[in-house]
Amino acid sequence: MTLKLAIAQLNFVVGDLTGNARKIVDAARSAHAQGARLLLTPELSICGYAAEDMFLRPAFVSACDDAVTAVATELADLDGMVVVVGHPTGGSLRGKSVAVQLRHNAASVLSEGRILGTYAKRELPNYQVFDERRYFTPGDSVCVFEAGGVSVGLLICEDAWFDEPAQLAKDAGAEVLAVINASPFHVGKEGERVMRMADRAKAVGLPLVYAHLVGGQDEVVFDGASFALQSDGSTALQAESFKEKLVFAQMERTDGRGRFVRDEAAAAPPREAEAQLWDALVLGVRDYIGKNGFPGAILGLSGGIDSALVLAIAVDALGKDKVRAVMMPSPYTADISCIDAREMARRLGVRYDEISIKHTFESFLGALADDFKDLPEDTAEENLQARIRGTLLMALSNKFGSIVLTTGNKSEMATGYCTLYGDMAGGFAVIKDLLKTTVFALARWRNAHDPYGTGSEPIPERIITRPPSAELRPDQTDQDSLPPYEILDGILARYMEDDEGIDEIIAAGYERPIVERVARLIKINEYKRRQAPVGIRVTHRSFGKDWRYPITSMFNETAGRKTV
Repeated sequence: MTLKLAIAQLNFVVGDLTGNARKIVDAARSAHAQGARLLLTPELSICGYAAEDMFLRPAFVSACDDAVTAVATELADLDGMVVVVGHPTGGSLRGKSVAVQLRHNAASVLSEGRILGTYAKRELPNYQVFDERRYFTPGDSVCVFEAGGVSVGLLICEDAWFDEPAQLAKDAGAEVLAVINASPFHVGKEGERVMRMADRAKAVGLPLVYAHLVGGQDEVVFDGASFALQSDGSTALQAESFKEKLVFAQMERTDGRGRFVRDEAAAAPPREAEAQLWDALVLGVRDYIGKNGFPGAILGLSGGIDSALVLAIAVDALGKDKVRAVMMPSPYTADISCIDAREMARRLGVRYDEISIKHTFESFLGALADDFKDLPEDTAEENLQARIRGTLLMALSNKFGSIVLTTGNKSEMATGYCTLYGDMAGGFAVIKDLLKTTVFALARWRNAHDPYGTGSEPIPERIITRPPSAELRPDQTDQDSLPPYEILDGILARYMEDDEGIDEIIAAGYERPIVERVARLIKINEYKRRQAPVGIRVTHRSFGKDWRYPITSMFNETAGRKTV
């Protein structure tokens, strides 16, 4: 007995029920024509992942139910074809002060115009970016269905990270596990998934196929990279990451056991972390701008490393004709910054303009002269320059419709080394989740690779090797205000990303005054981060849905150990 199955590794749009349904129907017809008798679509494929509080709207869930029925009807003529579709279903009991969920994160099995069964996800994640217990209630059923003479046990994403759902499916007669997923990308996640699914396949002694979503949705990116594993956990199929495609796998039953036929030609080679990270950022920009209907992007190009990296990402995502760079020199902008900005714009072929802010800055200072009289220059004058630039970029955005890409990195967002309503002004924060040391590493990687054919070595070497500076006062460097980035980023990774305590970080070799200063900066700048634009999540903990700290808080980790 053999079963050819297909994985619809597709990019869906949240709320586009008609468009998503059409993608599923087209994929099913194509798969059927190529001999497949089972098509797996990703988790919540009908509505896109994640629809957030749209799940709370009865009209939305009802429309999803109608879309599932419509897909089943449209596929009624495909003899012997089974299609698994992810969708929300059910309702809730809601009042102004309480909500009881009766809704499920579900998947339905469709064949020849009928819904053969519906499975509700049993394990609901409620960590990192996941918030499923807000919307859904766990299921308690098991779903094993037949496709091409093979018994298939259906699981949804988190179910496969636990022992019981897979074992129950096997006990109900499953010969293979089909896991449909929407698992957001972060660096290292792909390997972790394969390892955990290999453990699951070995634990139950069944082959496993993992169908995964691809695409960007607000701050999260889904990387695809669907795969199939043998019952011993070895890889039988590995699809490419960050690409939409219909992926096929052949399963055979011999001696009463199922096994995938390994297709060497279909095995995507391993990729370095920087390549995956670049693809995630490019896809995140392309989908945010494309799915939200912006005609292009605009950014302030300063001659520094952060804006240079954002420009390179934007061109790879959108093409040079949809990206505009604006250099806005102030009295403190070095000539080499303008030279390097012009050169990078030339290399990538984007529209480049220079708008001096010197006279505007002088006008602001004149308006404030009486209030600032006899007071020394400080961050007030520095921030004025950043806010003038932000105002000009937003004016251009309003006039021409292009979204402003901000260029701040994670190290700056953590410590508040950014200007509210200045360089933070914009619509999408491309490198918001990259530590400064990662910015440098990724810039070097991009100069050594041209993955999208937009130009080799796009970033002038001097931009990478110059000491970073905001250029808001004479001879300024970032290290005037911050610890060296190698030290700062090491502390941030431990304190912010991994929740290590101050004493733990000090025990790892960092100096106490620096650690306590960084922790304080993170705390006092929460109000800025709350007002920052959404940005692409590429680590396991970003300043977004992963990070939910109060702005007003008197807790101090060191003082908190003292007794009264």
